[in-house]
Amino acid sequence: MNIEIDDRYIPTEHGDVFTRRWRTNQTRKTPIILLHDSLGCVELWRDFPERLAAATARDVIAYDRLGFGRSASHPGGWSPHFIRDEAEYFFRPVWQGLDIEHFVAFGHSVGGAMAASVAARYPRNCRALITESAQAFVEDRTLRGIRQAQAAFAEPGQLDRLRKYHGEKAEWVLSAWIETWLSEGYAGWTLAGSAPGFACPLLAIHGVEDEYGSVVHPQHIAALASGVTQTLLLEACHHVPHREHADLVIRAVDEFLYAMVC
Repeated sequence: MNIEIDDRYIPTEHGDVFTRRWRTNQTRKTPIILLHDSLGCVELWRDFPERLAAATARDVIAYDRLGFGRSASHPGGWSPHFIRDEAEYFFRPVWQGLDIEHFVAFGHSVGGAMAASVAARYPRNCRALITESAQAFVEDRTLRGIRQAQAAFAEPGQLDRLRKYHGEKAEWVLSAWIETWLSEGYAGWTLAGSAPGFACPLLAIHGVEDEYGSVVHPQHIAALASGVTQTLLLEACHHVPHREHADLVIRAVDEFLYAMVC
């Protein structure tokens, strides 16, 4: 299948947001919108979006959240409610700027929590929800994994890995992730606070060896759904299934969306 890549910036009241769309010209199929993880951006999805577009024969769209990648700096006001805020305030102008009515929300890690919040807030528009390695609450394993990453990034030269993708925003990206999740004020966070429920079909993907969350997380996410739910647990898989087991993830997403006729 011929895939065309369309890069564009969408102006919002808080600054320009960078988006990339892998176009398939299959306009009758609902496009997939990808929401990245806490340190992620469009580029860090690597070749997964193009492969997903080709396999599902539908457009795939990714965007850099404000403060990340090529998008403008975050406008401030970062808080323990940042997941809910993304769905309520920042996602809408991006989605509307894409000139699409319906979409499939697919989020990795904290992007999965954001995708669930989007599904809950826009039930008429979100046709299906896919979460990958998403957290539903603050678990000891999550905090342990973040502390280990914090120590790793403190080593000389490690921050340069983030600067490659986020430029001068890299320090903010790292501190926003670490300081929020390790703060006392965030200890009681649960996904139910920003996504109290959603009716669209759900596919929850999780690696059994995920260093940031045990397999109870997809169970908690499924408990918020009132529609069809599917869970895919991947053996010998850590926090990035779409990189570690890309073929399995793409096949599962394709079969799920085909069955849901969306």
